Amino acid sequence: MASVYSSGSISLLTFSSVRKIAASFPLQSRCVISRGISAKMPTDSSSLQIKHTIKLPTQPNDPVTVIAAPGVSDSDFRLAIGSSLFEQWLKNIQSEKGLLVDGTLSLKQVLIQGIDMFGRRVGFLKFKADVIDKETGKKVPGIVFARGPAVSVLILLESEGKTYTVLTEQARVPVGRPMLELPAGMLDDNVGDIAGTAIREVEEETGIQINSSEMIDLTSFLDPSTGCKVIPSPGGCDEELSLFLYKGSVSEDVIKQLQGKETGLREHGEMIKVHVVPYDTLWRMTPDAKVLMSIAIYEMAKKDGLLPH
Repeated sequence: MASVYSSGSISLLTFSSVRKIAASFPLQSRCVISRGISAKMPTDSSSLQIKHTIKLPTQPNDPVTVIAAPGVSDSDFRLAIGSSLFEQWLKNIQSEKGLLVDGTLSLKQVLIQGIDMFGRRVGFLKFKADVIDKETGKKVPGIVFARGPAVSVLILLESEGKTYTVLTEQARVPVGRPMLELPAGMLDDNVGDIAGTAIREVEEETGIQINSSEMIDLTSFLDPSTGCKVIPSPGGCDEELSLFLYKGSVSEDVIKQLQGKETGLREHGEMIKVHVVPYDTLWRMTPDAKVLMSIAIYEMAKKDGLLPH
């Protein structure tokens, strides 16, 4: 199966460099570069349009145009279409349960609107996808904030006959206020050790050190059809979460030491304060979806006898 990219940028990608981007795509959406590259070069440089064309295996006779929005540079555009975030989205939309599989929907155009870099990799990607219902000709809502997979950990500590949960409080600019949350973090480039990432985030955000053998993947109890992940906001974001559980026993002194502890990687803008709260009242104390989803899966798994002793 093949897909075709062609560039309409004034600073055209070479055949070999674009082929490297295409080679990173999975087999079901892998792209092969057309040698028939053409460029539209208006006299007014401000009106140049950076553009590529993709030919997807699921709609071989209906090519997809990928365009850079005004303000997106040629280099950022190339980073965006070669990123693991865009690659994974293309894979999802063509997967066994993807939107394009049964032929009722068609992907016409993707508008790359912006990227945020985390060091050398694309951390966040914003784009708009024109997915058309073939029967009605209408667009399906298609604004995408791509940030990829993440993990969080529900920490339950037994002390003096009571169960406590460890939360973090940090400033959250998108909602305009601080939030009480579970320790959590993003995976790098859609790959890596999920449990290891969870352990690292717990240590960075709370100071608690745990072993991978002590972790329970709560999302593994979900039906396989779900992908064993939870998706907090499928109407606008591709984020999928793996939710873990850690249970331990500590002294009352440890609970006191954790309460109000300041942590986080300040060089990354993290200003975190640790909170220890009774588990019995946790579900009422925060709107954080990671907390509420973890409680729900934990309680149901416990009710059904799925948790290891």
